[in-house]
Amino acid sequence: MDTATQILDVAERLVQERGFNGFSYADVAKELDISKAALHYHYPGKAELGEALIERYAMRFADALVAVDARGIDAAEKLRAYAQLYAEVFRDDRMCLCGMLAADYATLPEPMRERVVRFFDDNEVWLTHVLEDGRAARTLRFQGSARSVARTLVGGLEGAMLVARPYKDIKRFRSAASLLIDGLAVER
Repeated sequence: MDTATQILDVAERLVQERGFNGFSYADVAKELDISKAALHYHYPGKAELGEALIERYAMRFADALVAVDARGIDAAEKLRAYAQLYAEVFRDDRMCLCGMLAADYATLPEPMRERVVRFFDDNEVWLTHVLEDGRAARTLRFQGSARSVARTLVGGLEGAMLVARPYKDIKRFRSAASLLIDGLAVER
């Protein structure tokens, strides 16, 4: 694995555990046993590192959504698979990268802020399509617009992670996720 990828891996974990303001280049350098100058070679500043982290995370998340679509499952199962993506991150004692960055939003550089918002917007767009498809197929039932329900799902899952975190209890997260999604599914 190349140094740039190792830097991203360590920094991602640190952000997911501590937040963007909770780690420094010195933390990453120490863990990788490299100099801070080596970090600056690959990522001139923490803002550039942050942008690279979001870009990579968003691409992996988008790829995971494409894989969910490719499974040929109904809308309710797609929503459950979406929640499972969050559960997999939580199981590793981490939080959603962009959720953690949203907590630090006021102190982030503008390009990072824009990318965090884009991550959530992209997720809402995907969820909106799933919800609209589910409503049309009569496998999902909900009041209001699909977009508002998509926003509720993203906010609910991110919030469920935050509240379950101090308990280190994935069951708390899964329970909240189930309530959000099962309430939308039409029983057959």
